[in-house]
Amino acid sequence: MSRGGIQGFQKERLSQILAVRRLSQVQLASLVGVSPATVSKWRSGSQAPERDTLERLANVVNVTPEWFTRLPTAKVSLPLFRSNASAHVAARAMLEARIEWAQDIAVALSEFVDFPQLNLPSRKFIDPEEITPEEIEHAACECRDLWRIGRAAVQDLALAVEGAGVILIREETGIAQIEGLSAWSEVLGRPLVLLSADKDNGYRSRFDLAHELGHLVLHRYIPRPTERDRHKLLEQQAHRFAGAFLLPAETFANEIRTPVTLDDLLLLKRRWGVSVGAIVMRLRALKILDGDGAQLLFKRRSARWGAKSEPGDGDRAPERPRLLRRTIDLLVEENVMPLDAIPRHIGLATNDLEMLLGLQEGYFQGKGNVVQLARLRPFPVSTSEPVVTTGSTILPFRFTPKH
Repeated sequence: MSRGGIQGFQKERLSQILAVRRLSQVQLASLVGVSPATVSKWRSGSQAPERDTLERLANVVNVTPEWFTRLPTAKVSLPLFRSNASAHVAARAMLEARIEWAQDIAVALSEFVDFPQLNLPSRKFIDPEEITPEEIEHAACECRDLWRIGRAAVQDLALAVEGAGVILIREETGIAQIEGLSAWSEVLGRPLVLLSADKDNGYRSRFDLAHELGHLVLHRYIPRPTERDRHKLLEQQAHRFAGAFLLPAETFANEIRTPVTLDDLLLLKRRWGVSVGAIVMRLRALKILDGDGAQLLFKRRSARWGAKSEPGDGDRAPERPRLLRRTIDLLVEENVMPLDAIPRHIGLATNDLEMLLGLQEGYFQGKGNVVQLARLRPFPVSTSEPVVTTGSTILPFRFTPKH
């Protein structure tokens, strides 16, 4: 079928922006000043907007007109979500589109830098029933060994994950009930993790990241389930991995005094960076507590503090991604690209980039107080053994200007 209008209009981009902005076709049509049938034709590919209409469309959804003509990158793998409720269909679609935007950003930046070599344990399970608790414990230990972080408390999990080659995004999503998602990118050859920043709790955020790490390690080759029980099993396994990674058995168990009290667990919470609730679940997994003992502690916790918060929740700031933010800083510092040219190069609005990249509001207008991180180590840096330094901000990627 012949399609009029602008040449090269990508219908997939329209579907993506509808998901990100959480707009229906009827709502978009009203905003642009066209009929819903016209938007439907754009989306099906049977027709494309005229130039002036495209400019109105781009203005309404806050992207550049040219963005609609960019070939979309290959889709990421279907992410797993903590909530499997059908009520969250639109929210899940929005987050999937956001993580695709993160992939687009990383692809654009990879023209200028080498990201850290991917360094994750490899597991090729195709059925969650294959995965035993012992396998999960072993995978968590192997991950620590690969990253050379021993069995002590991890000081900065976000830094460690980025040092292992994972693209990490943390932004406010407006969907507090979905804490995070992860997916594999074929075009990047590495995974991406998007964490919700809506709950400003450093303890929960660390566990959410470790949970997504569990999905990446254990469930890469397992299709996203539709059955509730199968979905629940994957979530339980990712939870078990997070506990095993953050609270390794051979060192953490030695710090437990019996009988276990909530006051003792509050001290462990601060030391290990894990909530009391997650610690109780770990004690249950390690059989230090039986089911009745864990349930009793949960009841005491709820009676004493309530179900949704614990003492000290505000003591630990959430760990923030650095890799993409530092890459942007480098492009500007090394005069590879002017500050105001970066949004045009990527094609997204400045506020979307600032959110996805963890930049301060107004960064691209030169208004933000940009925090200068430690400069990269002198070239060359070995990529065969990625560096993970939990006490600094040095990341093991090379800055390679394109000539």
